[in-house]
Amino acid sequence: MRAFEARPVHEVSGVIEVPGDKSISHRSLMLSGIATGTSEVTGFLPSEDCLASLAAMRALGVQIEQRSATHVLVRGVGLGGLRPAGRALDMGNAGTAMRLFTGLLAAQAFGSELVGDASLMKRPMERVAKPLREMGADVRTTGGTPPVLLAGGCALHGIEYRMPVASAQVKSAILLAGLYAEGPTTVVSPAVSRDHSERMLSSFGARVDVDGLRIRVEPPRELAAQRLEVPGDFSSAAFLIVAGLLGAGRPGLTIRNVGMNPSRVGLLEILRAMGARIDVENARHCGAEPVADLRVYASPLRGIEVPAALVPLTIDEFPVLFVAAAGAAGETTITGAGELRVKESDRIAAMSAGFRALGVVHEALPDGMRIAGKPDGPAFTGGEVDSCGDHRIAMAFAVASLRAAGTIHIRDVANVATSFPGFVGLARHVGFDLDER
Repeated sequence: MRAFEARPVHEVSGVIEVPGDKSISHRSLMLSGIATGTSEVTGFLPSEDCLASLAAMRALGVQIEQRSATHVLVRGVGLGGLRPAGRALDMGNAGTAMRLFTGLLAAQAFGSELVGDASLMKRPMERVAKPLREMGADVRTTGGTPPVLLAGGCALHGIEYRMPVASAQVKSAILLAGLYAEGPTTVVSPAVSRDHSERMLSSFGARVDVDGLRIRVEPPRELAAQRLEVPGDFSSAAFLIVAGLLGAGRPGLTIRNVGMNPSRVGLLEILRAMGARIDVENARHCGAEPVADLRVYASPLRGIEVPAALVPLTIDEFPVLFVAAAGAAGETTITGAGELRVKESDRIAAMSAGFRALGVVHEALPDGMRIAGKPDGPAFTGGEVDSCGDHRIAMAFAVASLRAAGTIHIRDVANVATSFPGFVGLARHVGFDLDER
């Protein structure tokens, strides 16, 4: 079993780039695959999760050429050109891939089966299956979890679906199915969620109307091939952002070419409310997505009550936010984040167990956490924690080494490769004393 050994350090610095955005990389393969013509994707994230999507599209009859790890050519087969895989499609650890492929394949003329690794096979899939059934799809789960079986050959019709919980994955699955439905498909969300699908569908030529929290897609005659440039993943940058706040040297830590989609950067608002100094520089657009360079300075943080409106915009960044809160003055309270219970691990339970092992005073809540920060001196003792096979838990505790009194041993870290290949090397480059064994 792979493990990290994170020894205490007090300063990080340098200029770096993080790998491409995972959410955008998944979607770039799917939409390029059903477009007409050849699409070019640069900045693609060659993580295990995204490579699972690439393998699935190839199995469905799409020719994909990897000119390099991050440069991909996709020869689209058109909306009706996918072919039966002839085997179960293995999504690995990629919950995004499984949910989005469920939507994409629900309207195909052939049946499909979606499976994943041990962690993914426990994750809830009825939140996607239910609205697809309302559209006329034949989608079956096993007690609400994978394998997901799609009968194929179903004529779908557009619906208006009001999501009970804001979820970009559910929204995206419905919109993908809506490309094949008779009549328009509308999704209404209770709160803002990631809008990469809406932006990318529009760039491929689909008619997507956005009116606040209401998104409507018209079934297109075809999608047109595109040249896509994938920006750096904000969720990956989050670990370096918090590391910089806890211990950036002069003149700060700079992270270049970070995706700044407004539906993704809730963490910045939270950290600034806690007193963080983060400068946004060289703001620009990378296709349909805004990007910028971030300069992060060591900052004295203070505890806050995280605003409810920012919770769905920060859901993947909470593990490292918990680490920042442990080093802040006063108490930080996070509620309304029950979705953390059904990620790659129960992230509330996993972070709580790690905090207990490292001496952090906190209270795990059903839908969040209350954390008593320690701004002076080490916020963490040394010790051993279990990442529970969750990439974001593993990287969050590696960041804790910036404020640790002793070495932090982090077990079960192999899945870091699902989202952030090269994490150890990049962390060492800016000053971490981190090894993988």
